[in-house]
Amino acid sequence: MFIGKFVERTYQDPVEDLRSRRRNTTDMDLSNSLFQSEVASSLYHRYFDEHCYAEEMGYDAIMLNEHHNAPFCMGAQPNIEAGILARITERVKIVMLGNILPLWDDPLLLAEQLAEIDLISRGRLVNGWVRGTGRESVAHTAQPPYNFERLEEAHALIEKAWTTPGPFRWEGQHFHYRAVNPWVLPYQKPMPAQMACGLISKNSMEWAARRRYPYIMLATEINATKAAFEYYSEVAREEGYEADSQHFGYLIKVHVDETDELAYDVGKNFVLGANNPFNEGNEGQVRGFLQNLPGMIDRARLLPTVGADTRSGPGGVSSGRQVITPENDTAAARRAQRASRSYDELVGAKAIVVGSPETVIARVKEVMDFLRIGSIFFWDGEGAMTHKESMRSIRLMGEEVIPALKEYAKEIGIANPFEVDPGWRQPVEALQASA
Repeated sequence: MFIGKFVERTYQDPVEDLRSRRRNTTDMDLSNSLFQSEVASSLYHRYFDEHCYAEEMGYDAIMLNEHHNAPFCMGAQPNIEAGILARITERVKIVMLGNILPLWDDPLLLAEQLAEIDLISRGRLVNGWVRGTGRESVAHTAQPPYNFERLEEAHALIEKAWTTPGPFRWEGQHFHYRAVNPWVLPYQKPMPAQMACGLISKNSMEWAARRRYPYIMLATEINATKAAFEYYSEVAREEGYEADSQHFGYLIKVHVDETDELAYDVGKNFVLGANNPFNEGNEGQVRGFLQNLPGMIDRARLLPTVGADTRSGPGGVSSGRQVITPENDTAAARRAQRASRSYDELVGAKAIVVGSPETVIARVKEVMDFLRIGSIFFWDGEGAMTHKESMRSIRLMGEEVIPALKEYAKEIGIANPFEVDPGWRQPVEALQASA
């Protein structure tokens, strides 16, 4: 079992009530005039301290992500964070889930950055490729209709730059280079380990499955996650291999504490708290059309968001929400679905797992049984949680939860992608543009 830690690096304002200043705002409308450098500086240091402590307590990886124009995530430049982690940690893998390839006008520059991170960490980098959300496309004026094309070409260019001796010329649809010949190459050969992640897009799952990349579902509903892995497995069979636990991963919100009662109260900070940008009840915070820009997402290629109307997850628990399918996928339907997500409903559906070590172990085991995942990332220390609360959870994870889950994974025959190579280390020649 490969176990990683994740946090969005939320911007928390302990001085003023961020919620009151944000009232009646919508996605991307909160002015950065409210940003306080001293607050953000302290928060970056806090999150690095928590990452280092997670390594000490036995986590296998630190997962970093990227968002823009968003107070809920200060990871605007995750490669800088990864470079720092490469030097101040010694053992954990640094998982990038990930770099938003369609935003890069110079993917070769990204290839050089990642190679340096891999060298400094002595081979602990795990690349993760993502398409990004509509928010990122708007923030950086990336054209949505070319999102998937740019991801594919940038990925192919980076792979070739890492694995083919230069100099060579690259004349693609979106990128052009007279001489590709980066001197700094990755530590891992032929190239660093790679993963992909996403939500319910069949296109993204197919892209990952054809490359045998482990696919990490990002805090999606448990039943939709199961359906996604089943679809990945179908594509894998078409490609001539059987997908197994090493190909599947899941990001889930988990907070463990001394008692069930304390964990429940602290866990409210995932969605509540005056300084929490995720704050429950903040109507209009996310504008659906920004997440689904025209030309960016093929709605006919989305898996249904499976709810109580079809089947239940572990323990017979389901979300009780409306099932979203391509036929009824409207902004109104998704607003109604989001509006029903109270803290208690999220806990009931195991979208958030809170409890004592004993409780968390039992609930996560149910998820492992249901999904057969070789990688799991625990999303904690989020929203309005304090540093003390986050550190306490990391300690209990390391002392009790992680050892128990690793032992259970052996009992039920779950393999992680670093025990059984899922096939990610061979470049896909057919998708490389001609030099």
